[in-house]
Amino acid sequence: MLKKVEFEAKSLQEAEKLAVDHLKIQKDKIKLTVLKEKKGLLGIGSSSLYEATPNVNLATEGKVYLESILKTMEITSRMEVRTLNDGTEIHYHVESDENALLIGREGRTLLALQFLLRNYLNVYVDGHLIVSLDIGNYHENRKKQLEILATKTAKEVAQTKIAVKLDPMNAFDRRIIHTKLSEWRDVITESEGEGEERALVIKPKR
Repeated sequence: MLKKVEFEAKSLQEAEKLAVDHLKIQKDKIKLTVLKEKKGLLGIGSSSLYEATPNVNLATEGKVYLESILKTMEITSRMEVRTLNDGTEIHYHVESDENALLIGREGRTLLALQFLLRNYLNVYVDGHLIVSLDIGNYHENRKKQLEILATKTAKEVAQTKIAVKLDPMNAFDRRIIHTKLSEWRDVITESEGEGEERALVIKPKR
């Protein structure tokens, strides 16, 4: 899960420099372990095989990163962090007096913050790390609203056999509707359009 690299170095200083170069993170967040010492002739040319890995708790690292952003914005917040599936999923829930500001129009500011958080934490890992951020239960409430919309529209499409194009939505919202209707026998969902105009179409199955 956490990145891990092995390399040879002639000194601890060289090992620290190589570790920073390989992992692309600060020296104070790296753990170095000597795996094997190689003796040179009469002490000349000796080196060691090192293993370098991030020395961080991902959930805590993400919390500190988010708090630093909110502090810069002069926003006081309360945060809950949950990890699932052996730490491969980390979920952050924030409550503040400025929830509306942090969520933004159609949740855009929230999605931008989530994007920043994901990118920051993915520096430390190999493989796929699932990171989600919710502010003031926005995602939870939005999910319920979209699932109601999906069900209502799908029933209408199944009955009339006429496709319905929904308003343009971001990828997060479209995925909720795709997932909700994925097992319906009478309808299928497809995305159409580009960028901010990308929208979901609910069609009758032929």
